[in-house]
Formats: sequence, C-alpha cells, structure tokens
Amino acid sequence: MPGIVGLITKKPQEEAKAELLRMVEAIRHEPFYRTGIWIDERIGAYVGWTVRENSFSDGMPLHSERGDTVLIFSGEEFPDPAVAERLKCRGNSPDRSGVSYLVQISEEDPAFPANLNGQFHGLLIDLKRKTALLFNDRYGVHRLYYCEAGDTFYFAAEAKAILQVQPESRTADYRAIGEFVACGCVLQNRTLFRGVELLPPASAWAFRRGSIESKREYFKPQQWEAQAPLDPESYYEEMKAVFSRNLPRYFSGNEKIGISLTGGLDTRAIMAWHSAPPGSLPCYTFGGMYRDCRDVRVARRVAKACGQAHQVIAVGKEFLDSFPDYAERTVYLSDGCASVSRAPDLYANEQGREIAPVRMTGLFGDELLRHNRTFKVVQPRANVFGDTLMAHVSEAAITYNEALKTHPLSFCVFRQTPWNHYGSMALERSQVAMRTPFLDNDLVRTVFRAPVSAAATNQYRLRLIADGNPSLRRIATDRAMGSPGFAGAVSQILQEFTFKAEYAYDYGMPQWIARIDHLLSGLHLERLFLGRHKFYHFRTWYRRQLAEYVRQMLLDPRTLSRPYLNAKNVEAMVHGHTAGPCNYTTQIHQLLTLELIHRLFLDSGPTYRRLPSGTECLQVLPHPYLPSSSPVSSY
Repeated sequence: MPGIVGLITKKPQEEAKAELLRMVEAIRHEPFYRTGIWIDERIGAYVGWTVRENSFSDGMPLHSERGDTVLIFSGEEFPDPAVAERLKCRGNSPDRSGVSYLVQISEEDPAFPANLNGQFHGLLIDLKRKTALLFNDRYGVHRLYYCEAGDTFYFAAEAKAILQVQPESRTADYRAIGEFVACGCVLQNRTLFRGVELLPPASAWAFRRGSIESKREYFKPQQWEAQAPLDPESYYEEMKAVFSRNLPRYFSGNEKIGISLTGGLDTRAIMAWHSAPPGSLPCYTFGGMYRDCRDVRVARRVAKACGQAHQVIAVGKEFLDSFPDYAERTVYLSDGCASVSRAPDLYANEQGREIAPVRMTGLFGDELLRHNRTFKVVQPRANVFGDTLMAHVSEAAITYNEALKTHPLSFCVFRQTPWNHYGSMALERSQVAMRTPFLDNDLVRTVFRAPVSAAATNQYRLRLIADGNPSLRRIATDRAMGSPGFAGAVSQILQEFTFKAEYAYDYGMPQWIARIDHLLSGLHLERLFLGRHKFYHFRTWYRRQLAEYVRQMLLDPRTLSRPYLNAKNVEAMVHGHTAGPCNYTTQIHQLLTLELIHRLFLDSGPTYRRLPSGTECLQVLPHPYLPSSSPVSSY
C-alpha cells in the first residue's frame, strides 16, 4: 500500500540514508508507483515514500511559501466545503489536482491535523524550529507501524520496511498470533512482529533534533459520544443533509473514478445522490464462476437505471490457476494482516484498476449506520494448535470482550475499522485508491447523534435512497429487501434462505453434514447453492482445484515443525478436508496464512519480489541543506 517510511535519528547521514533507501525499496511493489526521499540531517529526519502515479499525494514534498515548512503526506483528504471556498478565494484551491493547500493549512491551524478529513498519514517538518510531527488520521485506517531501537525511531506504512532494517523484529509475537487465530486480526496496537507497534489513531507525535519530544492524541471518540441524541426525524434530516452535501467531494479530482456496485444499500445510496451524466461513471461488480450472483444481477439493474455501463469482474479459472502467487502476495502486501481467503480481492482489484484507478465503494456504511460487528472470537477446531498458543487464544477472547466495553459505534469505527478491515484495505489500496463517503467526519459525527432505535433498522437508508432517486428505491436488494407485497415477502425469505445455505455449504457446514454431502458428491448438490450470493468458494476449491497446493504447503515438514502446531492433527485435518468428508475451511485459511507469514517475513526476512522491469528510479529530491553534489540513488 503506498505510504511513507523513514527514521528519525541522530545517526550519521550516510548510515541513516542507506537504511532509508532499503525501507523505500521494501514497499515499492508496482510499476505504477512513484518514489522519492527527503532528508534533513540537522533535524535527524529521513523520510521516503511510494505513491500511485497521478494520485492525490503525487508531488511530494510540499513546501510553504516561506520555505520553512515541509510536508510529506500520504492518502487523501476531503476538505470541508467552507475550507475549500476560503482557499479558492485566496488562490490556493484544493482542486484535487494537487495537495499544496495542506501545507498552508498546517501553518494556519494550530490544531493540525485535527481538522483534516480523510484517511492519511504524514510527516510535517518545521525547519525553523527544527521539529518534526508524525501524524495519522483519526480512525487509524491509513496505518503507520513504528519501532523504537536505541536512538532511532523507525516508522513505515508497511511493517516489512522496518523488518528490512531491524532484523531483531523478525520474531513472532505469539500473543498477536493467538488474536489472529481467535479473531482473524490482531487487536489493540500490536502487530504480528515483536517490537513493532502501530501508531494509535489520531496521533500527533513531535520530534526535536532526532529525539521524540511528545506523544499527543488530537482526537478522542468521547468528543462525539458526548453529543445529545436527536429525535428520529431530526436525525434523518441532518444525516441526509450531511450525506448529500459532502458526497460531491468524493467524486472530485483528475483521476478516473469507477464504482464497485453491490446489491446492497450503501453503494445504492451513493448512486441515488450522485447524478453522474450517462455513461460517465463506469460500474463493476465482482462475480464468480458458477452463475451471476445476486450482487451482479441487482447491480446491473442499478447501473442501467442510472444510465451507466456495467461490467462483471469474474473470479474463476484464471485466478485459481495463479492462486499460489496471489496467496503469497496477499499475505506479503498486507504484512500478514489479510488471510489467504482475501486473495480473490487482490485479483479483482487488479482488474478494477484497468477500469479506473479510483474505486468508489460503500465500505463501512453498514458498520456505521447499523453498528454491525464484522468479527468475533471463534474457537479453532481440529485441535491443530498446541496448549501454549491456545492459552493466547483464550487471552484474545478476554481482550476482545474488554474492547467491546465502549460505545457500540466507537467500537465499529475506531476499533473494528483499523483492526479487522485493515488487511483487505491494504490489498485493495495496493492497486487502487479506495474512497468511501461513510467515513466522512461530518457524517460519522452526525451518526453519533442517532436515536438508539436507528441501529435496528434499514429504514433510514431506504428513505435516503428514495429521496435521492425514487427509481432506485424500487429495485430490491440482493437479499430482496424492498420487494413489495406478499410476493416480495416470499422472495425475501427465499433469498435469506439461499444466503445462509450458501454460507453453510461453503464455510459453516457441520462435520456430520459434510460427511453426508461427501457420500452424495455424485449429485453435485453444490450447484444448488454456490454462486448465488458469493463469488469465491474455498471449501470446494480446497477439496478440488487447490487440494494439491494445500497438501504441498501444510504437509511440508517445515510447516509441521512449527512449535505451536500439533503435527498429527494437522495431517488428519488436511486429509479429512481434501478427501471430502470433513470441512476445515477456516482452519486451512489460518494455517496457510501463518505458514506464509513465517516464510515471507520471519524465516529469512522480507524476500518476496514481483516488481516488473521498467520501473522508474528512486529520486532523491534536492534540499537546501544537502550538498549540491549529493548523488541520485537508483535501483
């Protein structure tokens, strides 16, 4: 995922610069990434970056008019309309063709970056005061890892950049692995790697002359939790006003935008209020190999109603033939935060980039408006883990339950979002710019004022769609929500049944049903269920197309020798699933992911490389405090 890396240190420039170049190289994954570095030895600041070409952050570093402030910014920022108008009047408009206005805001706003709106991180350098400010967004979505080693503070958008220069951190944190096994993600601000932590959300950490001076938190969720609730009608009108007023800012800029339509309500609400000229907004939906799923069928109708072209990105044989490569890249690009089960997302977003480099989504809409929890503690089956790791799994349940002791919306937005959603977002952002209006600061602030009853219903979103575009309200969702009359009620029951049946058949099938299904395998009963709602089907893939890969990886002596595994139970699990009579899909996901984490990061350090030839050289940008003869480093 494009971002910044660097170190703040008192080391000699030659040594620090060599480490910086290695860190930048570690996160340079694609030929459409641009790279650069900026150095000031007097401050002890060494920072580099990767950025998608022509994206919002392309063009770093930013300099103030006086030349004494430098900003290196990664991510995207969507300013308040009043701020945009004020800067426009002063001839410094945030027109999305550049981000120069941000350095002006950093000088004028003493609370910087508290009033920025978006997902971002960056480093602000004050050359006059010889200080540096490392910051991130209030949700912690545009992640920054850090490691303190002696007199050096390392930071990076990806953990692998720190592992590249701090081999001591290439050690697994077993508490974090226990959380990954129990919850599918690491909790709090820990990572899978010992000594590497996450910059907490809403951080603004100050450094002076190569040393850390203060660690400030510029925003606390309690500031929004303390607002007085609104009555239902007032809440709806305020939510509608904020959503409709702020949505246009997410469609601005010079890059082409496509929208990944689903059959649900969140992208529907975006389409209802964004009146794009016919044929100007490409729409696409991820599809599977068996049939057009409900997402595809519904999204196609929505696009047609809005006069937009629609296409399907099919995840099928081509993906399966290349699954080992996609599995490795999934784990590598996400620093182990994304399971191999997310490999279809990487494949689909590669295809999506060919349509448009910016992907508009309805991400976080359901979590925001319905307080939907997307992960929980699940005890592993098949007894594949030893007692020591299982103790950490039990500890993870305690940590998770403690994290729930907060406002339910705060859990979803400020904990679930950066912990559980990060892995898939890292994959997607490695290929495209991901945008969603549902993490807009004004909208999130407003939803904190919702009446208690609002989280229990979809009526607010349905009404929002109807007010924006009545014709879209009349199209039933993928789960048949909105279908009128008795026939609509029957359709909704049917779609709910097929949705749950497909999940059970693909992931949640109990072992006794799996054995019966195996005995009836000649009838190909999966054809009745698979592909109706989902576009990937790992239970059957692991039994058939990917069975040999599963056996090669999990029965390898290297895998079976991992100290936290029960080797005999792993062998029995693999044979039971690939032969057909058992269902261990989730456990296979976990073991494949953990094994790839060992091979890619821990056994010998980050080694995976896929970068094609023809990538531009790393450029060392000129700086007034560097000798004019400073060489330009290249790869």
